[in-house]
Amino acid sequence: MKSPFRPARLPDPAILDNHQPLIRSLQRRGLLRGGQSLGALTMLTGCDLEDNASIQSALRAVSGFNDRVQAALFDPNKLAPEYPASRVLNPPRFNAYYDIENVKPVDGDAWRLELAGLVTDKRPWTRQDIAAMPQVETIVRHVCVEGWDYIGQWSGVPLRAFLERIGADLRAKYVAFKTADDYPSSIDMATALHPQTLLATRYAREDLADPFGYPLRLRCSTKLGFKQPKWITTIEVTNTYPGGYWENLGFNWFSGI
Repeated sequence: MKSPFRPARLPDPAILDNHQPLIRSLQRRGLLRGGQSLGALTMLTGCDLEDNASIQSALRAVSGFNDRVQAALFDPNKLAPEYPASRVLNPPRFNAYYDIENVKPVDGDAWRLELAGLVTDKRPWTRQDIAAMPQVETIVRHVCVEGWDYIGQWSGVPLRAFLERIGADLRAKYVAFKTADDYPSSIDMATALHPQTLLATRYAREDLADPFGYPLRLRCSTKLGFKQPKWITTIEVTNTYPGGYWENLGFNWFSGI
């Protein structure tokens, strides 16, 4: 059976050509060799196949190694490709860990965005507060871990501008999110500060519809789709690893594209 997570188009191996200097640097430092040795140790001697705890420990170690390599490869200034409005899918494709019929609409008038962690100003924000900040628009590709994608047109507040406004510690490691649909998520600070990372309020120049995260969702051009929490209710800046809904079930945390 073909895995539902296998992409329809395999990536071009040449995609790593631009990263060869960094890869050689990692090899000189022993990081890539260490990862290969860890894989061999796991397969040959590191864990008993009947010892689930041992297996999970080995897999977590490999996943953590993958996170570190992806973080090293990430360029915080490199922009994802943008596309013409003629290619935008409207409405966007719905994706969640439940069916669209189970979406519970959020009352936008009663909604408040709570703040926590390493921020100076923890006052809650309203929709009107978010709307009063300068907005930007981006038309980028949404890529799902299941292998499908679409072009989306998103508008909202750059997450960097928002973090600066609330006095967040931009040296912190993580930005974590809680949501109205109990879908915790988190990203690295470098991704949070990326120019195309938005707190999105609009799609195709219309307010977000209920199934797509109204009134506020995350839109990262450099992350897989499951890293884009919808119906955000809390943002926390922290140095403590926060995990996430799928990450806690074994998905790779960094999940860059």
